[in-house]
Amino acid sequence: MLVIRWQAPVVPDKNQIRELFEAEGLDPQEEVFKPETLVDWHRHPFDEVRTVVQGELVFDVAGNQLLLRAGDRITIPSNTKHSFKIQGTENCICLVAQKTI
Repeated sequence: MLVIRWQAPVVPDKNQIRELFEAEGLDPQEEVFKPETLVDWHRHPFDEVRTVVQGELVFDVAGNQLLLRAGDRITIPSNTKHSFKIQGTENCICLVAQKTI
């Protein structure tokens, strides 16, 4: 798992994040989750790349909990068991893509 924290004072908007994904050859899809949504344990046969556009979520990757905020990015290796829950009172918007090796 690789987490990249957004360090700049201005968080990129959805279009800028989309352009970053596309520059890597990825095809991002938008996902919107309501507060308190839980996405239960699952795994994928591909690497999952996800960047938070708005809101917060807590990822649990193989027992390690990580809080992600706007601008933060996570790459979860294929076949890694993970779940996440939306934190806070606002919707969480993410851009997510599949990365094949």
